[in-house]
Amino acid sequence: MDRATVELYEAGATRWRDTRPARFIERAEMLGREVPTGVARLDAGCGAGLHLPALGTPVVALDAAYAMTALARDVAPDSWPIQAELEHLPLRRDAIGGSWARASYLHVPRVRLPWALMELHQALRVGAPAAFTYRHGEQEGVIEDDDDDDFPGRFFAEWTTESLTAVHVGAGFEVDECVHDGGEWINVAARRARTLPDFVDAGMRMLVCGLNPSEYAADVGVGFGRPGNRFWPAALAAGLVTRDRDPRHALVEHRIGMTDMVKRATPRADALTPAEYRAGAERVERLVQWLQPRAVCFVGLAGYRAAVDRRAAAGEIAEGFGSVPAYLMPNPSGLNTHSKVDDLAEHLRAALRVADGG
Repeated sequence: MDRATVELYEAGATRWRDTRPARFIERAEMLGREVPTGVARLDAGCGAGLHLPALGTPVVALDAAYAMTALARDVAPDSWPIQAELEHLPLRRDAIGGSWARASYLHVPRVRLPWALMELHQALRVGAPAAFTYRHGEQEGVIEDDDDDDFPGRFFAEWTTESLTAVHVGAGFEVDECVHDGGEWINVAARRARTLPDFVDAGMRMLVCGLNPSEYAADVGVGFGRPGNRFWPAALAAGLVTRDRDPRHALVEHRIGMTDMVKRATPRADALTPAEYRAGAERVERLVQWLQPRAVCFVGLAGYRAAVDRRAAAGEIAEGFGSVPAYLMPNPSGLNTHSKVDDLAEHLRAALRVADGG
């Protein structure tokens, strides 16, 4: 999150509590009722904690401003206060049964929202509801004509419903609703899907795009994660990454991002339909055009052929993809016995040469 904005909330926490009534209480109560009894729910960016009573218990009151977590504890003494950033959630995998975020993720820069939502996806249980409120518009940064004169200087990232829907789907959520209320706000209602989130950011050296997650990969949270899949051994041999089965490390340390053409997890890729591949390719193209990696590497010929070019062959894609250079390589699944680790590693080296300009 924007640090200057967090500092404004630290300094003005009490004034914020005293001048800002809770909004959308009915939506918070609805989410709280959906979480099973005894399962933790999260207020992600709890502010002064005014929504906590509506969310039920047990509830985690998380905010980047320590002063806000102290006020939240006054409102809900049984809550569990945590000072933490939305981009770095200190929560174990599958720990949370539902998440409420009233006007908090709008302080995350646009290009960092996929990462922040990835963090939330991994903390939520499969099927857990998540409710968000974002600010509608086209601006990003400190908005000079902000109507709120009491707290000037805050950072906002504004969104449209179309772009928000795409980011949430990429982050591994099924979006039930993404609605502009006609004024300032966009309300998003979603559920944590049994799939993988995108591991993406601006400034990627290369974006690796698989066909779709296996159910095993979705459950362990790592693309190509099944024992016997040869992607990670090949990626290590090629120098693409230096840590096995760690997509976070790959992105942070090596600027290697990961996504999937189709988000739906299946036991085998041949369970997917041509229509799913085509829709997935359109989503990935928008992602590439937005974040502009140096190159994109498609892993698996079948998906690219079904979605883009049925005659495509392994190697550099002459026309590129989404305005960036692109490469197509065979599927590293253990079911594909034709490609060995050494062969796959050479494909990844070639893809890196494309990304690095030759």
